[in-house]
Amino acid sequence: MAFIGQYYSEMMRFISSGILLAFFASSATTPSFPQKPAQATQAKARDQFFTGTVTSIDDTSLTVNRMVLGKNSSTKTFLVTTETRFEGGRPRAGSQVTVRYVATEDGDRAVHVILRRSPK
Repeated sequence: MAFIGQYYSEMMRFISSGILLAFFASSATTPSFPQKPAQATQAKARDQFFTGTVTSIDDTSLTVNRMVLGKNSSTKTFLVTTETRFEGGRPRAGSQVTVRYVATEDGDRAVHVILRRSPK
C-alpha cells in the first residue's frame, strides 16, 4: 500500500511539473493576436498649436511671442501661404492669436490662424 502512495505522489509531482513547464513556455512565446502595424517612416505631419501675441506679420510670415508667468517667453515664426486660413480677420501686431501649424522641412507652416483679440 505504501508503494502505491509513493507512486501516486511521484506521478502528481511529474504532472504538476509538466503543467508549470507548459505554462512558462507558453508565456515566453509571441502572442497570437495581431500586433499594431509598423508606422511608416514618413508619418503625416501632426497639427500643433501656439497661442500668443503677434509681434510682426507680412505676406509670407507671422511671428508670435508667448509669455507664460514664471517661465521664459518663446517666439515662433510661421510661414504664411495661400492655403493659410484666417478666422476673425487678418491679425496686426499686438493681436492675440492661436496658430494651428504643421512642422515641415521649410519651417513651421501656419494652417489656421484664429484672431482672439485685436490690439487696442
